[in-house]
Amino acid sequence: MEIRVLHYFLTVVREESITKAAEVLHITQPTLSRQLSQMERELGVTLFHRGARRIALTDEGMLLRRRAEEILQLVDKTEQELLEQEEQIEGKITIGCGEMASVQLLPELLKSFSRRYPRVTYDIYTENADAVKEQMDKGLVDIGLLLEPIDIEKYGFIRMAVKEKWIVLMRPDDPLAKQEYVTAKDLKEVPLIFPRRTSVQNELANWFGSDYSDLQVHFTSNFSTNGAVMVFGGLGYSITLEGALPFWDRTKQAYRPLFPELTATSVLAWKRGQPFSLAANRFITFAKCFLSMDKHKI
Repeated sequence: MEIRVLHYFLTVVREESITKAAEVLHITQPTLSRQLSQMERELGVTLFHRGARRIALTDEGMLLRRRAEEILQLVDKTEQELLEQEEQIEGKITIGCGEMASVQLLPELLKSFSRRYPRVTYDIYTENADAVKEQMDKGLVDIGLLLEPIDIEKYGFIRMAVKEKWIVLMRPDDPLAKQEYVTAKDLKEVPLIFPRRTSVQNELANWFGSDYSDLQVHFTSNFSTNGAVMVFGGLGYSITLEGALPFWDRTKQAYRPLFPELTATSVLAWKRGQPFSLAANRFITFAKCFLSMDKHKI
């Protein structure tokens, strides 16, 4: 017997009518009749005296009614106990991430997870992908939001449904701010601020092509906000991701996209074989489901 069919049975008993019970259950009357007849065949008994206007229980039906009520009460109690056990899960989850557009997916993910596990707290560790990955390898960071390219052979991961775009940050009064976009030729003879990660620099080198050897890279920085401070101070043009833009002061910085467009992807990753806390394990399972939904895109 299925729990669902026992629920159907008790609804018919309460309404004393298959037609009325079908309306309450939002199923068709033939479907409900078929389910009840199948249950009677499986049990080998007759459960109802079917009259013209109402139905009544047989002796076997009355016995099943008592047992069905007990079973459904036990199911409800078990579900409630499991829910309470879920709510008892506590601990701290450490999440490493950089300044990327995909970070904007985290608040909704964390809010949804916190509704289910309100006792879990979080530590947000902000660094570039190489530093986050190093902390993950040491077991000091549970989950990492990592900008590719990065070697993720040792990690389980979810690729984020966000395109990370590379831009050039400049002062609002700069001549390049009047252009629609910025090319490699525009940046060939101006002071530049590059990301610190070597793998990212290699990606930029491929984009610049033959012009790369002529570039004037005056600074490297692992945080775009620090690069923005240098830009405002008139020390150069920062090549950075668009993801941190919502939190910058537009009166102090302007930006233009690179042309041809240069984009990157990011992953939410965790180390395979790592012994995680129960809270972290639940978070990974939850994130896989949550981030697979098409609506979680920006």
